Amino acid sequence: MFTLFAAAFVLGLVFNAAPGAVFAETVRQGVRGGFRPAFAVQVGSLVGDGVWAVLGLVGVGVLLQVDALRWPIGLAGVAYLAWLSWDAWRSASHEFHLDANRSPRTDASRALRSGVTLSLTNPHNIAFWAALGSALGAVGVQQPTAADYGVFLAGFMASSVLWCFVCAAIVDRLFRRAGPGWARITYRLCAAAFLALALASLRDLMVTPATPSSTPPAVLEQRL
Repeated sequence: MFTLFAAAFVLGLVFNAAPGAVFAETVRQGVRGGFRPAFAVQVGSLVGDGVWAVLGLVGVGVLLQVDALRWPIGLAGVAYLAWLSWDAWRSASHEFHLDANRSPRTDASRALRSGVTLSLTNPHNIAFWAALGSALGAVGVQQPTAADYGVFLAGFMASSVLWCFVCAAIVDRLFRRAGPGWARITYRLCAAAFLALALASLRDLMVTPATPSSTPPAVLEQRL
């Protein structure tokens, strides 16, 4: 059981550390608001991951791979990424500064919702958790039981919680005190990243078959 927990913990770190829309949004929020909104994005993404994990464990994730359900979710994700790209580019075009009178709670709530939305509309998360059995097989569990699934999920979520703090702290330390010029450059880079991810997600929807992937780690190439 410890080996399975450790393997899931490492897999969770790799999954969460892979660059993608969630990281770009974490940077975008952290540039203006610091640790708290950056952390909120990560927590929101974790909530979405937890939802897909539970659906994958009960077998619903496999059903969501059919085109009738996969396309609406995928298109919603593409649309949201495109909107984030436009919003980040528009924000970079205006002079802005950190407002001491601005409510941190409002920023954190908005960031939390953004993280949840990015995770729930990510078709790669669906594929990953739908193929959970294959993931367990890759770490040596050929006939997983309910206990095995529970240990795997616990290890994965433990590393995800740790990453929430680590990522938000890194973003806060690196970007929080950036001047307006660097902040605008960061926003434009985030806008470009969101647009590239939206186009990549749309491409994957058009070329990827509806059958669940047998190699879950491939999802790591595009985490949302």
